[in-house]
Amino acid sequence: MKILLVDDEQSLVKGLKTSLEFNGFEVDTAYHGSEALDKFNNKQYDFIILDLMLPKIDGMSLCRIIRERSDVPILMLTARDDDLDKITGLETGADDYMTKPFNTMELIARIKAILRRSKKVESGAAAIHSGPITLDRNQQKVIIGNRAIDLTAKEYKLLEVLMLNRGKVFTRENLFETVWGEEGLDTRTIDVHIRNIREKIETDPSSPFFIKTKWGTGYYFRKED
Repeated sequence: MKILLVDDEQSLVKGLKTSLEFNGFEVDTAYHGSEALDKFNNKQYDFIILDLMLPKIDGMSLCRIIRERSDVPILMLTARDDDLDKITGLETGADDYMTKPFNTMELIARIKAILRRSKKVESGAAAIHSGPITLDRNQQKVIIGNRAIDLTAKEYKLLEVLMLNRGKVFTRENLFETVWGEEGLDTRTIDVHIRNIREKIETDPSSPFFIKTKWGTGYYFRKED
């Protein structure tokens, strides 16, 4: 697995690179946004660790550029425990975030969990259909008509869970625990991801046809008529 580690703190990069390589990852490093973009454009990566505060091209802008071109999993690092930074990062396309300082082993565990979920194909039908939407579980792709939709790994997993259980109402806590594999404490993350999915699959995201809200409870995918 090839990881691109982007952070301007050289001591952090050196230590984290050593730990990641010890755990079997191949790691390239970059210390500013322009360098990271050059490496991303010239090599294929399985995972990107991206600091929010970067010189030349900041982390948010770089995340947005990468997400326009690839669905590679991105974990964003923030120096502040700021909800706005986290929400903005998720809206930009990051799959997860961690606040500095962090436990290196927890970071590695999260990387492995995200990679495992992004590549896992659960048993059952190879494709799920609903109207014009096709969710191809073998290739982890979503197609509407003849158009491929770019979803992050977390967005894909959320949509898959909802489509597999059409008509079933999930609380935000249920969805977080199912997709993130952790206790559902940060439920605002679900709202951000659902909003992002609606922007990509709904004709009118402000009046969604497929992903419905059960007020006071959570979300569900529309049943077939």
